[in-house]
Amino acid sequence: MTKVRSLSKLSLLASVMLVAACGSTGTTGPGPGAPHPGDVPSVDESAAEGAPEHRWSGVDLRAGPDMDRIIEAVGDARVVYVGESHELYGHHLAQMEVLRRLHQRYPDMAIGMEMFQIPFQSVLDAYVRGEIDEREMLRGTEWFERWRYDFRLYRPLVEYARRHGLPIIALNVSNELRERVSEVGVAGLSDEERSRIPAELDKSDQAYRERLRMIFHRHAEGHEKGFERFEEVQLLWDESMAAEAARYLRANPSSRLVVFAGSGHLMHGSGIPNRVQRRIDVPSAIILPGDRIRVEQGIADFLIFPPVSALPKAGVMGIYLGESEQPGASVEALVEESAAARAGVEKDDLITAIDDVAVASPGDVKLELLGRAPGERIRLRVLRRHLLLGDEELGFDFALGE
Repeated sequence: MTKVRSLSKLSLLASVMLVAACGSTGTTGPGPGAPHPGDVPSVDESAAEGAPEHRWSGVDLRAGPDMDRIIEAVGDARVVYVGESHELYGHHLAQMEVLRRLHQRYPDMAIGMEMFQIPFQSVLDAYVRGEIDEREMLRGTEWFERWRYDFRLYRPLVEYARRHGLPIIALNVSNELRERVSEVGVAGLSDEERSRIPAELDKSDQAYRERLRMIFHRHAEGHEKGFERFEEVQLLWDESMAAEAARYLRANPSSRLVVFAGSGHLMHGSGIPNRVQRRIDVPSAIILPGDRIRVEQGIADFLIFPPVSALPKAGVMGIYLGESEQPGASVEALVEESAAARAGVEKDDLITAIDDVAVASPGDVKLELLGRAPGERIRLRVLRRHLLLGDEELGFDFALGE
């Protein structure tokens, strides 16, 4: 992967906060049962006969640079990739800190986000321009149907972009195209479908292929043909995000781009970064959260250690939602002893309104509940079907659970 090669060796590990070990400068003796220093064999004595030579390397955790030095070190990068585990709030706090500090130094920039899909770019543009509000943006990008993670995790990033007029670039391929490739493969796509995906899905990174194979076999009892289809979907994902990032960089030669994506798309440069580089030769840097990955050479330019933090608990009804042919959201199942179950909501009820606001889909229900806290009361309106008596409209007033 092409990186900002001015970075020093200590760039392998860096932290947002000082690593806990940095606070200790003393030494401790061996623990119970540990060998005495004099008992440790020499390198020659302990080396296995015929073992391959190894270039040993390590990192002094006491020397980790602070965030300001990291930001300074990536100053030549036109694109900075910042990874995440999607559900971890601390990772998003770290992303926000990177964005804020980079923007202070380099005002001309945009953010690229895996979380939004390419067909909805115009909605994001309207949001950044202030033409629509958050609710309209979430509905227009179909957030709750397509990404589904708690929007509160990402709200600081998108609000910051809107406040400062930073373009938000939708990087992700649509669910429909991913599902189509999963069903029929790239070879089975129509000409029109193929025109909407990158021309090349580069399979030359064999190390990446083996990592994908491990993931596939960890989650599926699949055969090789199944893996090949899985790999095609993954590469479609990566190549599409890389194509959109490269398109922005070419069209805006004086601007920088900060890409937010799952760490698996960034590690070793295999997913997105090297595929951007194949399209446009720009200096880049990869920053990953170091608390959820195996630390190894070449995995990133920097590792940062985010704070352990969690969002406030969300208020929930305890309902599994489904689509319906009628406007509304179907109650597919209820969590036992949940707030909705105790209130009297039943399986197969059709939710039609929350607090007198009509809902037409499961996404609308989630939008109405966004930001609601446990204990907050809501009024749910439902239609209950009866085989002989027709539909009955019912209302339930109850406090949300945890």
